[in-house]
Amino acid sequence: MSKPIFELIDELPTNNLTTKVLGMLDFVVPGEWHNLVGFDNTIRVVTGETDEALIQQIGERAVQLYNDSSQGYQRALWLYQTVDNSATLLASGVLANKVGEAIPLLGFLNKVTLKPQKAQTMDFAIKLVVEVVAFCQINGIPGDSIGDFVASLADYSGESLMRMVALISLDGLIPLGPNFLSQALSTFSTVSPNELESNPTFKSVSSLIPGNNSAGKLDFVGTSLDSVKGWMGSFVNDHDLTQQSVLSRIKGFVDFSEDKLDYLGAFLDVSTNYYEHTGIQTLARRLIERAVAEI
Repeated sequence: MSKPIFELIDELPTNNLTTKVLGMLDFVVPGEWHNLVGFDNTIRVVTGETDEALIQQIGERAVQLYNDSSQGYQRALWLYQTVDNSATLLASGVLANKVGEAIPLLGFLNKVTLKPQKAQTMDFAIKLVVEVVAFCQINGIPGDSIGDFVASLADYSGESLMRMVALISLDGLIPLGPNFLSQALSTFSTVSPNELESNPTFKSVSSLIPGNNSAGKLDFVGTSLDSVKGWMGSFVNDHDLTQQSVLSRIKGFVDFSEDKLDYLGAFLDVSTNYYEHTGIQTLARRLIERAVAEI
């Protein structure tokens, strides 16, 4: 277990590149994401309660639930954190001090080794699988319950929906282009178990991905991709979400040329932690909702 859940929520940043990117993506689902920070504040917002004694009681029960290792909350947090941390966080400290400026990519180009497009595609797919497994952990259902996850997407909202928007936009559309879904499916039809094992993102989270071996885990990744393609494709079409619509808004705070989109994708990968940020907020909401129901 890392820090206490209340400390993680209290320490969420209010203004950095991650929050700026997430705020920018609000244009896709207006009003869905609010940067809820602070444990007590989150309890008040989620429950609408003002009674301090009840807020205290809800908070204590939420902490107890999180600390119970038989529940899946700690494992879900580990997944959210680990899949973000698998990227090399070079330059992130420098970038954190430049919020509010138009950050140029020129200096960044000298510090990054681009991933091959196949590896980038695999990272997108593995992040999706982390969402599937974390959902199962939070809801106390078997980790291979892909059907339950896909059914739940219709009800995704708030920080959970924003995480999917960010996955589509930052790990799909920007680095891979408008055909990111078909490309991901095509890529995984040719990936071998050995190739999967050599992917750093997969290695970081493989212990919780269902499957008895690398071949089984590869099948799970492919099945997850195939199962979510209908929802994801419809979401992109229904919200008129395009690479250009995302890029036009990112230009407000990152200076880049459109022939360097592979670098922009890498830049966003190493300088944001949207999975961890929104994942902590998702956990807080689920813990508080369950605590209220039990009280």
